[in-house]
Amino acid sequence: MAKGSDAGGAGGGAVYGLGIIGAAVYYFSAGEGFWDFVLAIPKALVWPAIVAYELLKSFYGG
Repeated sequence: MAKGSDAGGAGGGAVYGLGIIGAAVYYFSAGEGFWDFVLAIPKALVWPAIVAYELLKSFYGG
C-alpha cells in the first residue's frame, strides 16, 4: 500500500452498507402497517447508534 493511501478504510464502509441493507430488510419484513414500512429506512440508518447506546448502557449500568 502506498504511503498516505486510505484504501484500507473502505472495508468498514462496505460492512456498514451491508448492515444498513440487512437492517432495512429486517424492518420491512417485520413491518405490519403503513408507518412500519415508512419508518424502516430511518430505523435502518440509525440502528448502529441504538446498539452502541444499549451496549454502553448495559456496560455502565445506566
